[in-house]
Amino acid sequence: MSSAHLSIGDLSRATGTKVETIRFYEKNGLLPQPSRTQGNYRAYEPAHLNRLSFIRRARDLGFSLDQVRALLTLSDDRSQSCAAVDVIARAHRDEVERKIKDLQSLKTVLDQVIESCHCNIVADCAIIESLAPAPQGA
Repeated sequence: MSSAHLSIGDLSRATGTKVETIRFYEKNGLLPQPSRTQGNYRAYEPAHLNRLSFIRRARDLGFSLDQVRALLTLSDDRSQSCAAVDVIARAHRDEVERKIKDLQSLKTVLDQVIESCHCNIVADCAIIESLAPAPQGA
């Protein structure tokens, strides 16, 4: 392989992405199929590294695969308005805010359950009691 090409292992190490995930992204059209060497090994270009880094960053920020796909499509046409990008980012932010509210509610419930436990024996543990299913027919 030439110095301009990366093996799948090199690409994996450079981006912190598992080899299986790289193959998944290829199979699902997020990452273009690379050329092949004479030995039939994948030969990735710097463009693959850049695109995979973009995908990884977007996934790290919690964007869904569909959102990443849309962002990549928009990114591929650099001359268009970024209004569509803004719509995707705002929708994702709204979802993050909803999840934060859900997690804050969950924390409140957990705080209440923890506070109600008096750390005696497990048979009297309020935490265990709150997790156990209600008895049938009671």
